[in-house]
Amino acid sequence: MRRLSFILNGLMGLFMAAFMLSCQQKPASEILTERIQYDVTIKSPSPDYDWWIQNLEGASREKLVRMLIDKARNGEVKVHDYFNNPIDATQVAHIIQDTMLYRMMRKEPPYELYDTLVVQHIEAADILRIRFLEEWTIDPVSLQVTKKVLGIAPVARRYDSEGIERWQPLYWIYTDDRYPAKLK
Repeated sequence: MRRLSFILNGLMGLFMAAFMLSCQQKPASEILTERIQYDVTIKSPSPDYDWWIQNLEGASREKLVRMLIDKARNGEVKVHDYFNNPIDATQVAHIIQDTMLYRMMRKEPPYELYDTLVVQHIEAADILRIRFLEEWTIDPVSLQVTKKVLGIAPVARRYDSEGIERWQPLYWIYTDDRYPAKLK
């Protein structure tokens, strides 16, 4: 009799523990999107904004940008160009060196056109945005969105020969082993 009571109590305890665990499990998150790409401004475009709007605090921003540049330049991470071709540290160094061909006109007659090459080094301070490639999931009960970073690209502000601002993604560092193969 004692044995039967002991076994029944043990089974009841196991049943209650299993029930409590099943109640605590979160429902499976649903994938919102497997891939979404967007830029995040990391240095505020306006001094009138609160410091935290479109901004990372200076030391944190510099540390992040320095990591992205140094790890790519030193070959510590796999790096891909914007078209997802693998590149090495030497090629990263060439990307960080912005070379532009300008067609100009002489200021005196006969006003002929000539080409000139201008080499500008992209500095950490030029990287004002980070482009993210992410996977988003959502918990349908709590509406909690989870973002998984799949890739990171530093984006530098540049000016073309006519002084027009343009944003140049330098290279991709993929943090997920499925990429960039999954993009092809």
